[in-house]
Amino acid sequence: MLRDRFMSDLKEAMKAGEKPRLGTIRLIQAALKDKDIEARGAGKGPIPDDEILQLLQKMVKQRQESAKMYGDGGRPELADQENAEIAIISVYLPQQMDEAESRAAIAAVIAETGAAGVKDMGKVMAALKARHAGQMDFGKASPLVKQLLG
Repeated sequence: MLRDRFMSDLKEAMKAGEKPRLGTIRLIQAALKDKDIEARGAGKGPIPDDEILQLLQKMVKQRQESAKMYGDGGRPELADQENAEIAIISVYLPQQMDEAESRAAIAAVIAETGAAGVKDMGKVMAALKARHAGQMDFGKASPLVKQLLG
């Protein structure tokens, strides 16, 4: 589903002459192709949409780090370029949960899994990743899980 959307958006960007959008979509497709080749080497088929969402989140995180470094280094034009790429990539990601929604989702998973303490954190995080891939920032969720379990 996402792959088809990338192709149609690529064609639209080409027709409209939107070079920044076109370049970013090509970057996404190149990263996707790399992941597919890696999966093929492991004996798997093309990666599913949930792994594509993880890839997109990773790309956003990389660009956020780069934009911060460029901003700190006095290169605002490069930081702006990274932020523009983040905006384009974010279009393909589902709406992110805010902290209240994350807390509610974590509490629900803790109740369902019967997690009793920090030793069950791995079980809770695995369930969260299965249910909320692409919607939750797991770097921020981990301390919340620890807090709610502790």
